[in-house]
Amino acid sequence: MADNIRNVIIIGSGPAGYTAGLYTARALLDPLMFAGYMSGGQLMLTSDIENFPGYPEGIGGPEMMLQLREQAEKFGLEVEDKNVEKVNFSEWPFKVWVEGEIFQSKSIIICTGAESIWLGAEGEEEQKGRGISTCATCDGAFFRDEEVLVIGGGDSAMEEATFLTRFASKVTIIHRSDNFKASKVMYERAFNNPKIEIKTFKSIKSWNSNEKGLSGAILEDTRNGEIEEIYCSGAFIAIGHKPITKFLDGQIEIDETGYILTKEHTMTNIHGVFAAGDVVDTRYRQAITAAGMGCQAAMDAEKWLEDQH
Repeated sequence: MADNIRNVIIIGSGPAGYTAGLYTARALLDPLMFAGYMSGGQLMLTSDIENFPGYPEGIGGPEMMLQLREQAEKFGLEVEDKNVEKVNFSEWPFKVWVEGEIFQSKSIIICTGAESIWLGAEGEEEQKGRGISTCATCDGAFFRDEEVLVIGGGDSAMEEATFLTRFASKVTIIHRSDNFKASKVMYERAFNNPKIEIKTFKSIKSWNSNEKGLSGAILEDTRNGEIEEIYCSGAFIAIGHKPITKFLDGQIEIDETGYILTKEHTMTNIHGVFAAGDVVDTRYRQAITAAGMGCQAAMDAEKWLEDQH
């Protein structure tokens, strides 16, 4: 076990983690971050970010994450690109297991984010960020006057499809059945939009591509297996997100879908354990809101640590 007890351990990276790292480092708390093997979070899969203030020309997702990390490290954040295997929040200082080593800390900030649920269809991996996205708000503007697909049947699919009509010439919603989880008002808004077509009893069998990127999809009828080809240059998968909270092993309160519940500002039900970003946020899920929550969690942790002395 590492002998020294840290003031702050940040689990996870991305905009929330790096901002929490920047603020705790500047507060001279000597923070340690376990960024994970996929450090940088979901934005590592985003080719261009145009809606983060301060980048008038836009910026690549990976480039932005490297800049955030560099800035936090400049002020003293220590980063290890390792995954946290398990934690023990039942005693203080808290314990964190990383690749067989145990680290101790007076406070913890969890910024592990959420993963988009992908379809896993043939050709998907190659087209992630090259036409296939999970965020219309992030990437919709790249498909001005083009035809796009939205896959899903819930409120977020209807919302993404309606949002995309601002840019795309046509939006086709693809859903496995004719039974939609979406609320009546959201479904009707999409159904009544002249730019939206809804195809039911269809699933994506595979994706087509050319040298420019995504060029369409092969649809399969979920009732009889009939095949149909559809053209599109963009596709948005809206079948949900799953927060990365499994490693917590039920030690802090989460909701029925796995998102961390915060009690007092960004503090969880365990005093001294804070959470920020997409691991908490079921509503906005933007880089800018995650960064803001990272700032809040860092300030809350700093204040809480002061109060312990």
